[in-house]
Amino acid sequence: MSETKRSLASEAKTPDRMDELRRISAEAETGGGRERREREHKAGKLTARERIHLLLDEGTFEELDKFVRHRCVDFGMQEQRPAGDGFVTGFGRIEGRLVYVFAQDFTVFGGSLSEANAQKICKIMDLAMRAGAPVIGLNDSGGARIQEGVASLAGYADIFLRNTLSSGVIPQISAIMGPCAGGAVYSPAITDFIFMTQETSRHQDRYARRSHQAGARRRDDPQRKKRCRALRRAG
Repeated sequence: MSETKRSLASEAKTPDRMDELRRISAEAETGGGRERREREHKAGKLTARERIHLLLDEGTFEELDKFVRHRCVDFGMQEQRPAGDGFVTGFGRIEGRLVYVFAQDFTVFGGSLSEANAQKICKIMDLAMRAGAPVIGLNDSGGARIQEGVASLAGYADIFLRNTLSSGVIPQISAIMGPCAGGAVYSPAITDFIFMTQETSRHQDRYARRSHQAGARRRDDPQRKKRCRALRRAG
């Protein structure tokens, strides 16, 4: 094939590639679909992208790894591989100052952490360390993605490591935006500042209150007190 023909063939493919990128970009921005987004709105919650756009200065957000998909093939997961894999990550500015941010999209697999989207979070944490800029996490997640087993748990290990390495070096700010569980609260617990929404995080308060009440009942149990006294005497 002559050089002219190869050039023409390449130009013919370029629009197709751009159309494909636009299609994947739209897919990533759709998240879990209109029905799930509306369900979140009815519950008084915003989507991950809406939260980021409210937080950052207008027009400053630059998204990273928008086209990432998970690599799990167990339990039929190969049939469900949304672009972005449920996490929105990137950087922008707040009152002109550089910040790195990630937000979990509850409409995609309940905002659960996978091996792939854990790497997205680790990437922005590494970039924040290099730039000396704060990291802000908008957490709305059910924890590790159980379909991926230990791979998702290993993702949390990588995040926890960066939490500890970043401690005292850059500000780490966590917001609990929904009924989080597992690693989605363990990681915020070792950041510098934690904020919880009053209404949509109520589930966490209820669980904590129930645990506290259960602990109080155990402490007031006469049999338990008797056993404790016997152990103290034996010691």
